[in-house]
Amino acid sequence: MAFFNIYVAAVPKANKQAFIDHATQVATVFKEKGALDYLENWGVDVPADDVTSFSKAVNKAEDEDIIVGWVKWPSKQVADAAWPDIMQDPFMQPDTNAMPFDGKRMIFGGFETVVEA
Repeated sequence: MAFFNIYVAAVPKANKQAFIDHATQVATVFKEKGALDYLENWGVDVPADDVTSFSKAVNKAEDEDIIVGWVKWPSKQVADAAWPDIMQDPFMQPDTNAMPFDGKRMIFGGFETVVEA
């Protein structure tokens, strides 16, 4: 059954193209390591709420937009096996290729598919 890594982050609006360029390269790394799909989505209609919201979850600033991304794997086992290789890939090293946003405010998790229609 498919397994997904899903994440939400706030990216400075001024870094949109840098984010797209970075994500395009990251996608290549993930696909080389066995990911079936790699998607990044730039928020264009993301409501804020007083109690909870994507914006609150990642402590979004006024000059930032929300991104949501996910990586589809054939299984959790394939994802778990790929992560050590992904994190050792030269492109993924923060000292040589920093993310164009604050990764400390990213939220993420792994999810198994329970319904696919």
